[in-house]
Amino acid sequence: MRAGLHSRRFLLTPPMPHGLPRKIRIAFILQVVMASLAIVIAFFAVGTLFKYSFVRSSLQEEASHFWELRESSPTQRPPNTYALRAYLVEPGQSAEGVPAHLRKLEPGFHELRAEGQMVWVDRRPEGTLYVALLREHSERLAWWFAVLPAMFTLLAIYGATWLTYKSSKRLVSPVAWLARQVSRWDPRKPDIAALAPDRLPADMQGEARQLAGALHALGERVEAQLTRERNFTRDASHELRTPLTVIRVASDMALADEALEPRLARSLRRIQRAGRDMEAVVDAFLILAREPDVVPQSEWFDVCDVVHEEAVKARTLLGDKPVELQVACEGAPRIYAPPRVLHVVLGNLLRNACSYTDRGLVEVTVHEGLVQVRDTGIGMSAEALARAFEPFYRARPEYPVGTGLGLSIVRRLCERFGWSIELESTLDSGTTARIRFSPIGQDPDDGVLRPQGEAEQPQG
Repeated sequence: MRAGLHSRRFLLTPPMPHGLPRKIRIAFILQVVMASLAIVIAFFAVGTLFKYSFVRSSLQEEASHFWELRESSPTQRPPNTYALRAYLVEPGQSAEGVPAHLRKLEPGFHELRAEGQMVWVDRRPEGTLYVALLREHSERLAWWFAVLPAMFTLLAIYGATWLTYKSSKRLVSPVAWLARQVSRWDPRKPDIAALAPDRLPADMQGEARQLAGALHALGERVEAQLTRERNFTRDASHELRTPLTVIRVASDMALADEALEPRLARSLRRIQRAGRDMEAVVDAFLILAREPDVVPQSEWFDVCDVVHEEAVKARTLLGDKPVELQVACEGAPRIYAPPRVLHVVLGNLLRNACSYTDRGLVEVTVHEGLVQVRDTGIGMSAEALARAFEPFYRARPEYPVGTGLGLSIVRRLCERFGWSIELESTLDSGTTARIRFSPIGQDPDDGVLRPQGEAEQPQG
């Protein structure tokens, strides 16, 4: 079973640039900005209405009040105060006493910005009344009744928002602390002890403390489970070495008999090959069972040598099938790693290719930093390709070949050594698998591929 999936690396989780405190701060800032804009717009509208509605109605009422007084006392003079000027032109009289800029005004409300006045012109049979209010006075009224209240309201909103923000920040600080602790965890070995009850901040109470306790308990359980799994894999792999050694030694002794029948000799050689394959799998399990920071024993080796050895083993799986197995080394890469790991990876890929190809070609090509295994077998659908690296998954259960663990082991080994495994497949057309030894660097003096950042080692 195979799928197009690159190897994944476990990295430390980066700090959270958009943490909860920052989101709360942004939310409050936006709230203040929006409230400020709304209040400014509202009070601008109120100020405008104050000038053009309140002032207009006031001037109109002032004119009406004058005409009422005029009816009871014909000698009543137009109002003339500090902020208000009124001029009356009776029928048949000259308008010389009226300022020139008021004479041409039609009845109604007028704002004369150049003269700094707001004017109401009321024309009746008794005459024409001009009531002018100084614009400076109207603006002073607007300041006291519109702008100043708006400023006090904004200050009140700012103060309330600041107090609410400080209170919210204090409430979420335990959750933010918990998130920071979790973000610093190394997924390969998280620091569970940081969430121990005796190490929690004193202000962490309630739901945040319960959450920290749950994470601590869960982390301890996961850590214990991983330790048990690692110990089981290591112990089981060690125990398997004893019977494998017995099988290998016994088969060597049996093959040393010169009178051995050819048919029996072929069977013994198959037993030997199967024993070597099993030893490679055991080695792979032992490598995977090690701690990630424990570097396994590695050496320099030629990739092409491993490819040829595994190709020889894979040819026996083809039997009498009309399938040709070809090996093409278009480069001579040498890598620094445990040779057994590449044996296991290539062995699994070649066994899959030979087992699921009934006719055509199985081709292994070696390039610099790349090994490709291509076959013309049954291939996989897109759904099977997406699940191919899942343990025990088999895309074609009707083919009684393998257990579904091979590609899962391949991917884990590639991840362990920084390689990548890629799969491309088309149903009924074949599958292509690629192993990339990346990241890699090349020494310009010796042309040897080595992991980045690794010093040159003595060649083995």
